[in-house]
Amino acid sequence: MKIAILSRSATLYSTQRLQAAGVERGHEVHVIDYLRCYMNITSHKPLVIYQGKPLEKFDAIVPRIGASKTFYGTAVVRQFEMMGVFTANSSQAISRSRDKLRCLQLLAKKGIGLPVTGFAHSPKDIESLIDIVGGPPLVIKVLEGTQGIGVVLAESHQAAKSVMEAFRGIDANILVQEFIKEAGGMDIRCFVVGDKVVAAMKRQGAAGEFRSNLHRGGTSEKIKLTPEERSTAVRAAKAMGLNVAGVDILRSNHGPVVIEVNSSPGLKGIEAATQQDVAGKIIEFLEKNAGLVKNGDRCQY
Repeated sequence: MKIAILSRSATLYSTQRLQAAGVERGHEVHVIDYLRCYMNITSHKPLVIYQGKPLEKFDAIVPRIGASKTFYGTAVVRQFEMMGVFTANSSQAISRSRDKLRCLQLLAKKGIGLPVTGFAHSPKDIESLIDIVGGPPLVIKVLEGTQGIGVVLAESHQAAKSVMEAFRGIDANILVQEFIKEAGGMDIRCFVVGDKVVAAMKRQGAAGEFRSNLHRGGTSEKIKLTPEERSTAVRAAKAMGLNVAGVDILRSNHGPVVIEVNSSPGLKGIEAATQQDVAGKIIEFLEKNAGLVKNGDRCQY
């Protein structure tokens, strides 16, 4: 097969691993900087042009779209879809998962466990919003944040009110969620490919840090999932329409709850912690599906 990896840089770990996994299996793999692509949007012959030359026909693409470049990145993915190229994740599925509010609404519609979550626009509704999630301590998240940036734990009523007023003062959209104290600063990253979890790791936040992101000093190790956790992760990915996803879960007193679904999950941490060839699993998924399944979307919203 001829595969394109849409990535800002060929030197990124995940990009390198995907390229190596494809080459090991005898495929022709190209790394394409999607921000250098431009498009000829016509009905009879849509094209993606890269560095001044039309890209030849690819059998499949693997989008690695950065959160801050979602709008342009998904436009490039859509253009490949118009050209009949199979994509590991569709443009629409990527857009859904990147909209944190829409993501949570879709998960809730499917009956998937979530932390109690509130959302409001007016600063006048802050008091009611705090009550909805059961009062402090509570977690405040900026909708556009990634890798733990824009996530604040407010341990008192006044702190919660002050933080929310500050965010709304700069017109930032925020979510307010219950704090799952029993998780103890630990979450589980489930890596879903197709219809199953191919690897899972426990991430533990650094001392004094409630966020477990590895970028923020957290540690990771392999973990055995319960059947309910495995099912929750797969259902969450399907709710977004994603074929490749990182689903982050907390263990709460009322079962597993999903806190995020990532359409471009990193490979470095999960492969190091689990010793699983996750990149190879993604290439295998392309091999099995690129010639058989077109870009049908698995979600209606």
